[in-house]
Amino acid sequence: MLDFLVKRLVTIVPTLVLVSMLVFGLQQLLPGDPAMMLAGEEQDPTVIAYLHKKLHLDEPLPMRYAWWVGGVLRGDLGDSVRTQQPVLELVAQKLPVTVELAALAMAIALVIGIPGGIVSAVGRGTAWDYAANVFALWGLSTPNFWLGILMILLFSVQLGWLPASGYVSPFEDPRANLAAMIMPAFVLGNAIAAVLMRHTRSAMLQVLSADYVRTARAKGLREPAVVLKHALRNALVPIITLGALELGTLLSGAVLTEQVFTIPGFGKLIVDSVFNRDYSVVQGVVLVTATAYIALNLLADLAYFAVNPRLRR
Repeated sequence: MLDFLVKRLVTIVPTLVLVSMLVFGLQQLLPGDPAMMLAGEEQDPTVIAYLHKKLHLDEPLPMRYAWWVGGVLRGDLGDSVRTQQPVLELVAQKLPVTVELAALAMAIALVIGIPGGIVSAVGRGTAWDYAANVFALWGLSTPNFWLGILMILLFSVQLGWLPASGYVSPFEDPRANLAAMIMPAFVLGNAIAAVLMRHTRSAMLQVLSADYVRTARAKGLREPAVVLKHALRNALVPIITLGALELGTLLSGAVLTEQVFTIPGFGKLIVDSVFNRDYSVVQGVVLVTATAYIALNLLADLAYFAVNPRLRR
């Protein structure tokens, strides 16, 4: 396991370098000059020249990349072009919001998706199996923004149980925070639960027909022990992979859902930054998101060893 971990860490370094080059290079293809935007309506040539020098925009592209990477290695992602606020500070403000939303959505997805997949696989061909498949198709085909609007109309406008939008820090009011986050978390978790259910069902059907499962039943083990201890544990590997990818997607920012519920997370931050041509913020957010994807995949690889003893050998 240690050798595997070392090899994975070695491959992460060139991956991050390539990601940083793509993030920086593709960002330069966007139209617009940050210096001209900062110079205001008058666009004084002296001010524009000063800003070009300050932001290193008058230097060749490799030198600008070197300046940016050097700042990243020191923990400096640059400053926002529009607000002059450090990008790292913006990330520190928005990331906890998105992490909380992603954690709640993933918890909802796991609670619904995995048990639903197990019930569907064990009861293949029964009414439970058809009901689970109908739920999965509904979750996969329902747009998040449409479901979010319907939930706002029902639970906020008609019933008045939950706030329609906004965000409250859990440190200020945990109850108000949960009330504000439960609807967007369910909207996101609903779609992921459908995907998890389908993959869990497929993996469980494959494992339940394996020889060691038939042997466990032949030994007289009770069905819950056969399903949960022997079958589910061996079916978790593809589910862990899918869960890590879906969690990475949530951490990158659920743009439409955050816009519908006015959640000040990563999704809203990156959309506003793209529209405002705030290059430093876009680069910083995309780099943090890519790093989170890589870290989650590494954690998923380590989780394989925990659930499948055969991989340890």
